[in-house]
Amino acid sequence: MTVPGGLADAGRARHALHGEGSIWVEKNCYVDVWIELLHALRLEPHACLPFVFAIDFEGDQWTFFKPPLAELRTLYGIDVQELTVWRPLADHAAEHLTAGRLLAVEVDAHWLPDTAGTDYRQAHAKTTIVLNEFDRAARRLGYFHNAGYFTLDGDDFDALFDNAPPLPPYAELIRIDRAHARPDAELRALSARLLAQHLAFGPRDNPLRRFQARFDADQPGLREHGLAHYHRYAFAGIRQFGAAYELGAQYLRWSGAEPGGTAAAAFERIAQHAKTLILKAARSVNSGRPLDAAALFDEMAAAWDAGMAALAVR
Repeated sequence: MTVPGGLADAGRARHALHGEGSIWVEKNCYVDVWIELLHALRLEPHACLPFVFAIDFEGDQWTFFKPPLAELRTLYGIDVQELTVWRPLADHAAEHLTAGRLLAVEVDAHWLPDTAGTDYRQAHAKTTIVLNEFDRAARRLGYFHNAGYFTLDGDDFDALFDNAPPLPPYAELIRIDRAHARPDAELRALSARLLAQHLAFGPRDNPLRRFQARFDADQPGLREHGLAHYHRYAFAGIRQFGAAYELGAQYLRWSGAEPGGTAAAAFERIAQHAKTLILKAARSVNSGRPLDAAALFDEMAAAWDAGMAALAVR
């Protein structure tokens, strides 16, 4: 069973948002899979990105940013609903993929071959994939994950579908039968209205300053608990705001909402400094030596103020 439309086209290059020149090639599993799925549907992923401007430091993590489902319907005509997993996941896959619907499912990256070198057969981590090609007899699955399209089979297939966990996974039903590509001007206008809404709901003060205080307080514990703990901390924090603000810069350049490019350049600086911070902090944890990150935070906080001020003027 496979969803029609050539979504698994092996010759299709991944979207420019996942280009090798990106500061953060992979953002988080949910937004990454939507970028590539929209790209495969020949829809413009940039249009759904205004939500990144509403991310905030939540206390022990940054917002795990993801496209609001209502906005996917507004922009592209794609309807997403939670799937009640009341029977074996394989039965749901057969039912819905045969009918031309996709399934987004939270699975254990331990069984995903595309995570070789990190989680595959080494660690257990929750991640989201979109099922596309499903062959139960051959024990084979084609799926979107992170920045690409992959296949798995054999024991990995059995682990995902036949060795059911005690709790059913969270899954979403993606209906694409009404998906449509809007004219470019119309799409940009709709997206601009979403941008205004997300900016209005964004942080009330500079979230980089709040994160700086927490990061400084967390440093002794990070060095004490070691690199494995730090990598989880960094994903929930530094990677999330770094990748989000890079997407924000890319969105502004696509949208034409900010002709001077001041805000886009400011948010790109945050993304670059975040990449520096995540690497320097890893070296600090590994060596046991404290990290003085004040200069980096000063740069990022100033860039956030400049970027938001430029958008407020527009």
